[in-house]
Amino acid sequence: MSQSVSVWMVLLVALAAANLPFLSERLFGLVPLSVRVKPLAARLAELLLLYFVAGGIGLLFERRAGQIAPQGWEFYAVTGALFIVLAFPGFVWRYLLKRR
Repeated sequence: MSQSVSVWMVLLVALAAANLPFLSERLFGLVPLSVRVKPLAARLAELLLLYFVAGGIGLLFERRAGQIAPQGWEFYAVTGALFIVLAFPGFVWRYLLKRR
């Protein structure tokens, strides 16, 4: 797999992972909860955990491509902000759109 394909794969995985907490009332889209509506705190905790899962997938692709580059705090600040931006469509769909 070429590097450009792996970059696009990581971005698509991150897009799906960032929107999953807002599109499903189940935990990680699989585990049903005892409450009818998942609280915002649970969605944010799920979003944080899925950030690390998507980052781990990116790390696996980087490891397959060659040597892993060392990352500082700036990398995690930028990727965290990007992950939050990727979650915006799901947040808008869940909290900002009016339903009839």
